[in-house]
Amino acid sequence: MSKVRGKYFDDIQVGDVFETGRRTVTLTDIVNFACLSGDFNEVHTNWEYCKETPFGEPIAHGPLVYSIAAGLNYASGINDGTLVALLGTDDWRMVAPVKSGDTIFMRSEVLETRLTSKGDRGVVTVRRTIFNQRQEVVQQMVSKMLFRCRPSDDSDD
Repeated sequence: MSKVRGKYFDDIQVGDVFETGRRTVTLTDIVNFACLSGDFNEVHTNWEYCKETPFGEPIAHGPLVYSIAAGLNYASGINDGTLVALLGTDDWRMVAPVKSGDTIFMRSEVLETRLTSKGDRGVVTVRRTIFNQRQEVVQQMVSKMLFRCRPSDDSDD
């Protein structure tokens, strides 16, 4: 089996903080997400309409920002080959708009870990905070994920 890049449940402790790389959200991202999702709400797609909103221009869909952050998390290697499932996301809040040209990243703080009854997996609860380039919070949530435990024959070397 090839070497796993991600952290196993056993490697994750309450209080750990993981930060992703950064990615700039483009107008193309916003338009493509509208096409993919079918959400053509004017706040995302109509410049003239948006001139009359507090944002002044189209803003990214909340789920688009969440999706980009999830991709950044994967790219960081934290859960590559060790994540079994996303179990849920609670208290998801859109705190500030994300516009074309904003650069986002995510910081995850481990709040709780719990081994499952099977003993080969564990639930990790994290507070995920997504920031823009000005270090302003744009989204927050609490997510629970199921991670594999380190196989007994796997070593750290």
